[in-house]
Amino acid sequence: MNRQSTKKALLIPFILMVLTAIALVIVWFIFNQIVAGIAAAILVVMIIISGVLLRQAFLKMDNYVDDLSGHISASSNKAIKHLPIGMIVLDEDNHIEWMNQFMTEHVETNVISENVNEVFPNILKQLEKVQEVEIEHNNYHYHVRYSENEHCLYFFDITESVHTNELYEDSKPIIATLFLDNYDEITQNMNDTQRSEINSMVTRVISRWAQEYNIYFKRYNSDQFVAYLNQKILAELEDSNFEILSQLREKSVGYRAQLTLSIGVGEGTENLIDLGDLSQSGLDLALGRGGDQVAIKNMNGNVRFYGGKTDPMEKRTRVRARVISHALKDILTEGDKVIIMGHKRPDLDAIGAAIGVSRFALMNNLEAFVVLNDSDIDPTLRRVMDEIDKKPELKERFVTSDEAWDMMTSKTTVVVVDTHKPEMVLDENVLNKANRKVVIDHHRRGESFISNPLLVYMEPYASSTAELVTELLEYQPTEQRLTRLESTVMYAGIIVDTRNFTLRTGSRTFDAASYLRAHGADTILTQHFLKDDVDTYINRSELIRTVQLQDHGVAIAHGSNDKIYHPVTVAQAADELLSLEGIEASYVVAKREDNLIGISARSLGSINVQLTMEALGGGGHLTNAATQIKGVTIEDAIEQLQQAITEQMSRSEDA
Repeated sequence: MNRQSTKKALLIPFILMVLTAIALVIVWFIFNQIVAGIAAAILVVMIIISGVLLRQAFLKMDNYVDDLSGHISASSNKAIKHLPIGMIVLDEDNHIEWMNQFMTEHVETNVISENVNEVFPNILKQLEKVQEVEIEHNNYHYHVRYSENEHCLYFFDITESVHTNELYEDSKPIIATLFLDNYDEITQNMNDTQRSEINSMVTRVISRWAQEYNIYFKRYNSDQFVAYLNQKILAELEDSNFEILSQLREKSVGYRAQLTLSIGVGEGTENLIDLGDLSQSGLDLALGRGGDQVAIKNMNGNVRFYGGKTDPMEKRTRVRARVISHALKDILTEGDKVIIMGHKRPDLDAIGAAIGVSRFALMNNLEAFVVLNDSDIDPTLRRVMDEIDKKPELKERFVTSDEAWDMMTSKTTVVVVDTHKPEMVLDENVLNKANRKVVIDHHRRGESFISNPLLVYMEPYASSTAELVTELLEYQPTEQRLTRLESTVMYAGIIVDTRNFTLRTGSRTFDAASYLRAHGADTILTQHFLKDDVDTYINRSELIRTVQLQDHGVAIAHGSNDKIYHPVTVAQAADELLSLEGIEASYVVAKREDNLIGISARSLGSINVQLTMEALGGGGHLTNAATQIKGVTIEDAIEQLQQAITEQMSRSEDA
């Protein structure tokens, strides 16, 4: 009830009383005038006295209310000024008109009359879409709300809450598994003293690193360690690009060894069992990519990689090849037939390896078929298929995707060669239909991987998949030998992937080539397969003509937006650029038939092109990689490529 209502409530009874008294006087006047006169005189006096008293009461009430309002107003103003909530009042033009003491202390500068969107960038625009936004200003964190009617911004300080949350995030547990990649190979010919010295060196280097970053670690095997840390320490390790990799590698040189370290890290959950599994999975991924690197695997499936700058050393053994060969035989013979697929737009290595696996199956009296569609045959492959067409026994092994789909049963084994990514296989539908899958590949393992394979034979140390398959054939029955044409196609696959034995070529590569030559591989026919037609030569020359030299010996060439280039032509251009003086790595960017922009990357080894291509969604080897980008122009792709190269070079310099 307000002041006027209170006065009205008091005044109405007084008026009713006066009217009643007047009515009584009138009645008395009718019956007795003398009594009525006396009563009237008394009534007038009483009305005057009551009126005066009522007026005084009203004045006292007004004074009391005014005094009380003054106290309340002062208290309100004081509360608003000292509230632990920030308030900023704006004028019609969104300039700051007033702010309370809380905001004055937090802003620290005089911003009166300044536009609020300049003091707190675009804050009103952000608040148009949502009722509340979170901002950071002068190391304070706020939830901000806006009252449009009052032109007032309200700032709720959440700094302490944010810091508490950061502390919680920083303290989340991390488990890492460390593995000395080639410890057994290096120490197998050492005496006890030498082995003890290198063990002491390894322990010393890792201990110093662990103490520097406050990491607890334990060596539980000659070549394996487990480490416990938290999210904050992991961030510091990432900032240092895991310098332990280069520290151990450089220190081992003094012991006449090239010892490398791989680390798998699990993060993204507080469940220690899950962290341990993620850590081991990350280590498997790092080793599958050639070792000498770190794979950080998150619970959400994301993986980050560090290191991998050195070309992987040849670590596979004859024993492993023999074990894999017998395991593959067991798996294939448990099924009814074998379907073999390479990657999309298969090259000679993929086709050579597929033919080799088909011969492997025939050696064990199994039906085998190679999936190849006419749309996947390039000019080089066409020359190979022309020769295959002359050999009915070999020709009948080739089927289309639809034919492969129709002949598959629940017991059919699908063998994927020269890729391990499901999205890269020649026909993903055939892969998805298979219950039994085998993967044979020589590329470094990426995040994407074929699910639930019965057998995985991945050796990034090998020159080619054809080399791996050749070794597997050596341990199978010899009654059905490789034919001359089969050996030649496999030999051509090795030639293509090694660039005539100049890249990624180890002693085992020559052993495989020797085995194929002994089975009739024809070098003249190989050269026929690898011949260029005139159009391919012209297109390759067009690409090379656009080359631009960058820093660090990097060369970038490109096609035009209105011309389509075959991926093989693009790859050949990248290969040829490496033969030019001063070029350590080459990247060729061109438009493909599927309207994607393809990038083919090659390196002599000093620059890891795989890391660059992985940053753009692709992958491959340290010296041989590629990617495809959707929905961009040639210029956009080059800009993304240059940014990826710059970031990689920056990280390499920091390491």
